[in-house]
Amino acid sequence: MRFHKWVFVLLVCCAALAGCSDNREDPETKEPSFSKVSAQENEPLLREYAPMPENIHWLTNDTDPVFASSDARKGGLFRAALLSFPMTFRVVGPDSNGSFRSAILDNQLSLINIHPNTGNIIPELATHWAFDPDKKTMYFKLDKDARWSDGRPVTGWDYAYTLTFMRSEHIIAPWYNDYYTREIKQVMVYDDHTIGVKSTKAVPDLHLKLGISPTPAHFFHPLDKEFTYRYNWAVVPNTGPYQMSEFKKGRYIRFARKIDWWAKDRRYFKHRFNVDTVQYSVIRDFNLQWEHFKKGRLETFGLVQPKYWYDKSKTRVIENGYVHRIWFFNDLPRPSHGMWLNQDKEVFSERYRRLAFAHAMNIDKVIEKVLRGDYFRLAQPFFGYGDYTDLTISARKYDVFRVESLMTGQGWHRGDDGIWSRNGQRFSVTVTYGYDDHMPQLVVLKEEARKAGIELQLEKLDSSAMFKKFLEKQHDVAWMGWSTGMRPSYWQGWHSDNAHKPQTNNITNTDNPQLDALIDQYRESLDEAERIRLSKAIQNKIHAVCAYVPTFMVPYVRIAYWRWLRLPSFHGTRMSENLFDPFSSTVGGLFWMDPDLYDQTLSAMKQGTALVPVTLIDERFKVTKESP
Repeated sequence: MRFHKWVFVLLVCCAALAGCSDNREDPETKEPSFSKVSAQENEPLLREYAPMPENIHWLTNDTDPVFASSDARKGGLFRAALLSFPMTFRVVGPDSNGSFRSAILDNQLSLINIHPNTGNIIPELATHWAFDPDKKTMYFKLDKDARWSDGRPVTGWDYAYTLTFMRSEHIIAPWYNDYYTREIKQVMVYDDHTIGVKSTKAVPDLHLKLGISPTPAHFFHPLDKEFTYRYNWAVVPNTGPYQMSEFKKGRYIRFARKIDWWAKDRRYFKHRFNVDTVQYSVIRDFNLQWEHFKKGRLETFGLVQPKYWYDKSKTRVIENGYVHRIWFFNDLPRPSHGMWLNQDKEVFSERYRRLAFAHAMNIDKVIEKVLRGDYFRLAQPFFGYGDYTDLTISARKYDVFRVESLMTGQGWHRGDDGIWSRNGQRFSVTVTYGYDDHMPQLVVLKEEARKAGIELQLEKLDSSAMFKKFLEKQHDVAWMGWSTGMRPSYWQGWHSDNAHKPQTNNITNTDNPQLDALIDQYRESLDEAERIRLSKAIQNKIHAVCAYVPTFMVPYVRIAYWRWLRLPSFHGTRMSENLFDPFSSTVGGLFWMDPDLYDQTLSAMKQGTALVPVTLIDERFKVTKESP
């Protein structure tokens, strides 16, 4: 589990990963690039072990139900698509916050994880854990078999080095610098396989905070100002089931399964991560990906968008049973898909114009007409966090009369073209997006906004160019979403510390002293009840600022997959966002490939023999439609 990951996600629930195009002339790289970046051997000469505390009460969990199938078979090539090539393989620093980083991070395990159905702590790199009475400290016994992909053992010093690494100015990562300084006080190494991790303060759910990942000290040490350049394409040693084995910039990235992976027989990893190779190929358009999928060149394709589920699924490979479909409901915090308004732009510098914009967005019509009622209206950016979410907050409705009242009250009038105008300024904004499949949604919004007197100009960019523009705060309106964590996190996206500067996640440039104060209190709070109260207060203040227009949430997965792919009988877990995720240590690697079904399917296709079509609907984790 990536406990503190704040990752950009696609605004469409497909299995595609986004990145950025790069130099196509670069030679093919068949060896992991860490072979070209020599490991540093000059580690600190003096390492002093801390004295071990007494009376530690060790805990473990080897009794929660397993969530993999013993029928799983190893082998095969799993082919997936990228819309564009990532700008870097670094997971910190400039241009690193694209969604492809999850493929890298998911192969870097943490100390502990959360069971995807029970929510209990389960082992990962640590076999045992304990809580100190100070409510700030946890202790961990490390798995002595844990190894980096270069064969070196994982030791307590790799966790101590995580603090050095994440606090370094050389990684150019302000959020991580701040977090590992303000939130993590110390890592104590008692012996090579026993450590303590101490928070700067007592917090509820301490295990969600302190289950950190190690950093290979032998690979990075020492850090210097050349870090971002030197390691831009470095393949860092990892601890998970796969490692990047080959890539060609602008074309593809390949991961190979570690045949002798140290954790392959651990209780919660057994019968998982089954395919031998995972290959991501750059296919720069969803429609092209769909064509590749129908020809058997990709294993899966996301069908969340209604046009694929209802219309494009009427195709031979599905109707003849060569490709199966599944509609699987999950239950987890919802990504904050929406329209993010840049308050540093004059058009959004005053609240009444942001409010008018919100009331001019007819999201409900998009859901009804374009999305066929399958999507749910998202109420606010922090939905699905249990007690931490204020359920009284509702998304603003489309209201032309409210827009008129707001604008005329400030001296605006409708021009000859019907757009609001004042002193030569027209209410015209650019909405930047990254995926062609979103065009029908935006066209409806554009038409409805014009009825309310607001002009939307639609700007389509490559997915990574789009995200880069957002991080550089050059947009008017960002059409995108952010992923979630186990608890709401506000500082990076809403605190003024991250406003008016590039490469931070405050893409609305919100700079509100009252909101800052609430966020600071939330971060410093020692009491869960107070944090819940503050969380709701923060959400209400964010709603009042009105720099974010929530759009949709999708509490399910819909996927088409070739019938040679197999799933467990239960299909997925409560937390599964992608049933064919190859890497996630929390929910990934549950599927496998059946070579007999592969041969049978190809034979049937060659002979023109139709098989039984299959569409599965799994509502085991379906929740009530909270915000229709």
